[in-house]
Amino acid sequence: MRIIQTSDTPRTMEDLLPPALAARLDRLDVLSRKVFAGKLPGERRSKRRGQSVEFDDYREYTPGDDLRHIDWNVFARLDRFFVKLFREDEDLVVHLVLDDSPSMHGGAFRNAEIDAPSKAAYARRLAMALGYIGLVNQNRVVIERFGRGRTRRLTPMRGRGQLDRLTAFLLEDPEPLEGGARPEPFADAMRRVVRTKSGTGVLVVLSDFLFPEGVDAGLRYLSAAGIEGFDVSCMQILAPGELDPELEIDTGIRGDIRLTDIETGRASEVTISPALIEQYRARLRRHIDGIAETCKARGMRHMLLDTGVPVDRVILDSLRRRRIVG
Repeated sequence: MRIIQTSDTPRTMEDLLPPALAARLDRLDVLSRKVFAGKLPGERRSKRRGQSVEFDDYREYTPGDDLRHIDWNVFARLDRFFVKLFREDEDLVVHLVLDDSPSMHGGAFRNAEIDAPSKAAYARRLAMALGYIGLVNQNRVVIERFGRGRTRRLTPMRGRGQLDRLTAFLLEDPEPLEGGARPEPFADAMRRVVRTKSGTGVLVVLSDFLFPEGVDAGLRYLSAAGIEGFDVSCMQILAPGELDPELEIDTGIRGDIRLTDIETGRASEVTISPALIEQYRARLRRHIDGIAETCKARGMRHMLLDTGVPVDRVILDSLRRRRIVG
């Protein structure tokens, strides 16, 4: 994996979220298959009955009911006690989890047709867009990063007034891995995410899912969040050169080369050949398909995202078609 320093690394709120895109996002909301099953897009009422001002139904009085909720007009007509039931406002949580491991900071690619940022920059722009949608719709937004020495997490936010906090968090430089430290294992990070979550809503993981130890254990932890009321989406972010290694060959990477794994530091001598490229493609396809199948079997969504595709198209097209926003 090559690390290319590019001028498009986000440095301001406008870099993360251009004003023109923000204006279009104002019309969207985050959707959840679990919290609002059977509801119209954008509705903010749960199936729970509570104490809000929106009337929902009647039921017969039973001892212990709050006498203040008896409908005396109905009693006057029917000579029977009925209490009013109300819809309770649902507090939707938008929980964003960003992979900040070293491999995410590679992948920047440019040629005549493609202008792709690093995977980390792409993930931050996507997180900013989703966080913006959540905040302007008064949802509770939680965001955290993993993959370095420790998990960084912002306390829950709500409302447009929190956009500066969200922006500052996403513009922070990654913490260096010092003294030969290894990135935090994916399973450990997801176990902590699931243990510290609260409420119900959507949980979105933005990662390349390229971990030396594999992803199965981490995905099992995420599925537990799904069981507990979260609609989980795993958005796998890969660079154009990872999806199509022929692009890297076109830039001069060919023949006998030495590759160093950015996550583990291990090096290998390889010869770039058509056979090796086909072997790589087959293994990558198995890896992607395996994650997709695991997510489907456990009730989670999986999306493969190419950093060569602009974030605005992903939000306004792909995520709308998948009913993640609408």
